[in-house]
Amino acid sequence: MDPTALLTVAFERPPIDWHAVAPELTLLGVGALLTLLDVVLLERGRKYMPALAGIGVLVTLVPILTLAVDGTNRTMFGGAFVVDEFALLFKALILVSGYVVILLSTNYVAEGDYWESEYYGLLLSSMMGMVLIASARDLITLFVALELLSIPAYLLAGWRKRALEGNEAGMKYFLMGVFASAIMLYGMSLLYGVAGDTRLSAIGEAVHGSESVPLITLGVVFTLIGFAFKVSAVPFHTWAPDVYQGAPTPITGFLAVASKTSGFIALLQLVFVAFPDRDDVYQPLFWVLALLTMTVGNLVALRQTNVVRLFAYSGVAQAGYILCGLAVAGDVGDQALQAIATYLVIYAAMNLGVFAIIIAVARKTRSGDIASYGGLFEYAPGLAVSMVVFLFALAGIPPLAGWYAKFAIFKVTVEANSWIGYSLAVAVAINSVIALFYYANIARQMFMNPVPDGDTTRIRVPFSLVAALVITVAATVALGVYPRAVTHLTEVSLLAGAG
Repeated sequence: MDPTALLTVAFERPPIDWHAVAPELTLLGVGALLTLLDVVLLERGRKYMPALAGIGVLVTLVPILTLAVDGTNRTMFGGAFVVDEFALLFKALILVSGYVVILLSTNYVAEGDYWESEYYGLLLSSMMGMVLIASARDLITLFVALELLSIPAYLLAGWRKRALEGNEAGMKYFLMGVFASAIMLYGMSLLYGVAGDTRLSAIGEAVHGSESVPLITLGVVFTLIGFAFKVSAVPFHTWAPDVYQGAPTPITGFLAVASKTSGFIALLQLVFVAFPDRDDVYQPLFWVLALLTMTVGNLVALRQTNVVRLFAYSGVAQAGYILCGLAVAGDVGDQALQAIATYLVIYAAMNLGVFAIIIAVARKTRSGDIASYGGLFEYAPGLAVSMVVFLFALAGIPPLAGWYAKFAIFKVTVEANSWIGYSLAVAVAINSVIALFYYANIARQMFMNPVPDGDTTRIRVPFSLVAALVITVAATVALGVYPRAVTHLTEVSLLAGAG
């Protein structure tokens, strides 16, 4: 080609919208700064890492707020990267959740035998993948973002290197993650073969009019199964209990909230952008997954004696409720998306609060047994009351925020006006009653049982944990009393992007 023509093509290429990619670049810059300080200061830099990581996450919220105020939908790279209300909402949710996880980690990591710089660097790297996945509208972009969030998470899950449970957690999470990625990539390759394009919007157009029905069905199912692993849907949930128990508790909260949110973000993008007309394929799949996930999660949780494993199965059940929204997405459209977004925002506050309590109580008891919570109200009434707030919120009892999350899902399943919607609505109601039994059992331990060893020494709660509890309790109560605050934020739809 003539050199002049090459220059013409180069100058005609649309410029990069630096404002749109500012959140990702900011996180990248903060991570690079932490790495540089680690190299220069070594051991002396440990005490600065939590504060710098937290400030970096809060600074990253600034471009998200300016983009939200601007209100302009931005599309780049031929539609592979989109910044719209949907992306901004979930980027903000991930960053706020990440900030709370940093608060949970501050004393936990400092008091353990951990190298803090690497810990926070990996945490920010995983968050960058999660932030990127919210704007991804392309199979390659989705996969790269998924691996960017997953690889640091594998390392963080096995951070307790000197404990057998920690090694098991890291290895199991890694092996299951690789297996799920292989299945997902196979499905993506089939979709690319049908569409001849990796953009989700182009795939949506191709599968709508294609006659390759068996090939499309296989591609859709395999791709969705890959992300079903990330949200710990049954039967792809087997990694969750062991990984949650073996990982550092702040990382357990991170995986339970931020990582699970990222999986649902990807599922929403696939369903609403890539497969909007293939509800004949994804609707029965999500119906089965939702029923199995909420039922198995709740029934197995009833048998648990370890509090972290109990909340692992509780998280599985909560994923089942959210999957109900995806099962009726073809019938109610954006209402399902908004109900799922509402649930994810509220779930983040409730679940992170639970893990803050678990970390605080373990500072005294050094145990994860549910029996160790006996008599907690006697020597830590603030923690006991806060735990009850989170437990009853997760159970869906008004006026705490969980009631509205479940109501939003129940509402869209009924409004679907189909046998799938009605059956899921009944299942949600029954499973909510089952879940109340194991949540109430923890409350009974705290208020009605004696202290196991008779030691009523007060628990010293660090400031960072107090701050995390204040944030999560306030959000759980406020969003339950005034749910309009969250529904105003979650009234979003997906912009497919343009080529």
